[in-house]
Amino acid sequence: MAINRGKVRWQCRRSLLELDLVLARFLEQEFDRLDDSQVADLEDLLRCDDYDLWAFINGSKPCEVARWQGVVAQLKRC
Repeated sequence: MAINRGKVRWQCRRSLLELDLVLARFLEQEFDRLDDSQVADLEDLLRCDDYDLWAFINGSKPCEVARWQGVVAQLKRC
């Protein structure tokens, strides 16, 4: 099944301002370079609650899902 990149971009719009800012930079700087498996991992990661996702990015909570860790590392750089 093909990844719907437009849908994933839309899912990056969040209600938490801090996440919105990070994800907007990520979309601008990194998203187009992701391969399909990375986009699928991001799509899965985006199913997390905003506060958990923000905690993964700001480092206050470790991301224990191995396949999300690469995307979380990229988000941390944004």
